[in-house]
Amino acid sequence: MRVAGLLLAAGAGRRFGSPKALVPSNGTLFVDSAASLLRAAGCSPVVVVLGAQAAEVRAKASLDDVTVVDNPAWNTGMGSSLRTGLHAVGTPDAVVVLPVDTPGMTVAALHRLMALASPTALARATYNGEIGHPVLIGSTHFPGVMASAAGDQGARDYLQSNTVQHVECADVADGADVDRPEDLRPEAR
Repeated sequence: MRVAGLLLAAGAGRRFGSPKALVPSNGTLFVDSAASLLRAAGCSPVVVVLGAQAAEVRAKASLDDVTVVDNPAWNTGMGSSLRTGLHAVGTPDAVVVLPVDTPGMTVAALHRLMALASPTALARATYNGEIGHPVLIGSTHFPGVMASAAGDQGARDYLQSNTVQHVECADVADGADVDRPEDLRPEAR
């Protein structure tokens, strides 16, 4: 099974105060850390969707061995970035979708979802029973996800109306989103 990696890094980070793609953590930008993680997990291709301050992200980030695409409608929310990215991944069997603001993600968590990959798969990570990221979307679901993705909901509506396998990952990763500077672990600042 070929599993693509889709990194959503287009948002302005309004609550954070700047685009989260540009947030440094342990000396590396969020966008570079997350892209490297998807590559290390074996995702191919890895597509990074940029939007807010895309030129600055390109100038400051490494983004090695990834496909970078711009979402011209990034300010409409995650849904448009998800559509942009799904159009760009080509024809994998499935895609792992990861937002840029989950610095506690690990290859082990990605591998748990990737192990379920098939064209019909729908799975998402959970953390102590709470749903989170990443999300695995089989290729047969791409049209439905793209049709329903709107605003900041991403694939939420589609996932709620379909059977999704939940994969517990709390023992191997921290799925917490970083929404504000105070959400960063002190050692990562």
